[in-house]
Amino acid sequence: MNEERYSTKRITVKEIDDILYEEHRVLDHGFIRVVDYMGSDSAIVQAARVSYGKGTKQINQDESLIKYLMRHHHTTPFEMCEIKFHVKLPIFVARQWIRHRTANVNEYSARYSILDHEFYIPKPEQIAKQSDNNKQGSGETFDLDVSKEIVDSLTNDSNLVYSHYGKFIEQGLAREIARTNLTLNYYTQFYWKIDLHNLLHFLKLRADKHAQYEIRVYTEVMLDIVKKWVPLAHSAFIEYCLESTCISRTGLGIICKLIKGENVTREESNISKREWDELMFLLDK
Repeated sequence: MNEERYSTKRITVKEIDDILYEEHRVLDHGFIRVVDYMGSDSAIVQAARVSYGKGTKQINQDESLIKYLMRHHHTTPFEMCEIKFHVKLPIFVARQWIRHRTANVNEYSARYSILDHEFYIPKPEQIAKQSDNNKQGSGETFDLDVSKEIVDSLTNDSNLVYSHYGKFIEQGLAREIARTNLTLNYYTQFYWKIDLHNLLHFLKLRADKHAQYEIRVYTEVMLDIVKKWVPLAHSAFIEYCLESTCISRTGLGIICKLIKGENVTREESNISKREWDELMFLLDK
């Protein structure tokens, strides 16, 4: 990194400048760090008003506008802010991450370089059975003895395939072929640049309690970074997106009837059992 310092006319955020290039450790060998950014809360306000300067003089007016934009899904002002991350993560997490196609990404290539002997092993308390009601999720944890046995097997397998990988490289096998036996828990790295609107969409999905633990822990760090970068937008996102819920027209009708003190049943409401149960859970019924 160039150590020279220059003055700038662009808007900067001290809280983000203070953590530029700082590694935030995630999982056993992973990290995430901010390497660049553009814009701030004032850039969102400026874009919304199509005006020059830092928005209004009163921060509560800027805050109200950002809340309005978030509440009514006016997305383009949030696209005026961008951020670039450097992320080190297991390959299987990267494959989930990369499904979000609204970012610019460049990944470490094992065709050109040799992967380090670093792989992710979950802690015993993270070893869980397949969920009974979620085909892509985890359920109850195993007994500790079983979990430790699984951890040992994962570790042994990961070391074994890397020993073969190393031999392949020594024998002069093409790296693009040698890499093919490595397991998905080996670490990769990429640079990932995205605008704020699409970043918040990513966080809404991957910070959800139903998301896989191994990607969720990255989003926890990213949420803290977003809070430092654009605190007003972060607050509005938490209020209207991350910790809010979506209710159907039928569900809203049920709530209105309950408020009026009317007796409502699922059968007469023409609503699925799953949606009914979710609604009753929200209402603490």
